Amino acid sequence: MAIAPDDARQDASRYQAMREFVQSMDDTLPGRFEITKEGIVHDMMSPVRPHELTVLRVRKRLEKVMPEELVAHTGEPDVEDVSEHVVRHPDVMVIAEADMEGTGSFDPRTLIAAIEIVSRSNPDNDWVGKMRDYPLLGIPVYAIFDPRTGSGAILSDIHHTPDGPRYATRKDFLYGEDVTIADWTISTGNLPRYE
Repeated sequence: MAIAPDDARQDASRYQAMREFVQSMDDTLPGRFEITKEGIVHDMMSPVRPHELTVLRVRKRLEKVMPEELVAHTGEPDVEDVSEHVVRHPDVMVIAEADMEGTGSFDPRTLIAAIEIVSRSNPDNDWVGKMRDYPLLGIPVYAIFDPRTGSGAILSDIHHTPDGPRYATRKDFLYGEDVTIADWTISTGNLPRYE
């Protein structure tokens, strides 16, 4: 079924309005804003120490085993697919340093992997929303670390389903095990848990 031109214009207009709202609120309200097909996601809580320490340890472990031209980037900018009307901000993005050049948001199709540390305040954003959005954006590997449970999952192999692109392969792990994210294996030992 094709989308009527009026529907496409309406979706684009709605997306632009959400984008402008998010940009205007970025420095005004605490937390992080993302845009999904359902609307704006606002994680009101600032990341806590176990979250940020997990981000740091995963990033450092990956950078030790990846080729020098790749980075485990934490920070700005977001990844955005204008045609899908989605803006996301992974905790860690595995990307070629050369693909970081230029201006504006990162093209999600340049990411090798997206890594999320589950937020205590909004776990469904990582376990449901991003599990739906990342294959839609063409991100080949999605790794989830959950400090609430000391476990996680590596998702890969995008395939098409009646509900849209989804990851076909899921490998669950417990903290303490080695995990392979794309082509690189790291330890999950000594990762903090939420109290």
